[in-house]
Amino acid sequence: MDKRIVVGITGASGCIYASRLIDILCQLDVHVHLVLSQHAMKVIPHELEPLSFRKDDPTIEHEVLRYFYGKMIQYHGYQDFEAPIASGSYRTDGMVIIPCTAGTLGRIANCVSVNLMDRAADVALKERRKIIAVVREMPYSEIMIENMLKFTRAGGIVLPASPSFYHKPKTIKDVVDSVIARVLDHLGLESQLKVRWTLD
Repeated sequence: MDKRIVVGITGASGCIYASRLIDILCQLDVHVHLVLSQHAMKVIPHELEPLSFRKDDPTIEHEVLRYFYGKMIQYHGYQDFEAPIASGSYRTDGMVIIPCTAGTLGRIANCVSVNLMDRAADVALKERRKIIAVVREMPYSEIMIENMLKFTRAGGIVLPASPSFYHKPKTIKDVVDSVIARVLDHLGLESQLKVRWTLD
């Protein structure tokens, strides 16, 4: 079976991480199941090129989807509970929520499913599959920390978007890659990203 990874994008700043992860997963011939929150649809045009944001543009959601469709992935609607990833009988190799808001993590940690992203995360946890939350909030409140602990104890991995700098990044992409490399490591996927610690 080809590898299948669920990627959820929430409305936190940092969708550049998701875009880069999807690029690399596609390069590795991984089948990507994509779910975007309603707020992600609004944030993405602010942060990703070549998208441009106009508040009065009713087609902006279509532009966001077209941006990702070009990467040969399978998109699922935010409220589509009939999607295959909503069922534990549909096998996947893991899930990444990138970036992950505090609200999304809180719902998952407390087993509250109000959309497909929450449900897919519930499935990953109950089926004991790899699930990674790339948290993009700061600072953390006590409630957020408690939810991170619950999520971790349930089998999830909290992987904050904390880039490294020992590889001397020269571009934003280099900085992003240091986080994506860690995500790929925890998914058990090899990449050619040159961001590892070395004394050479």
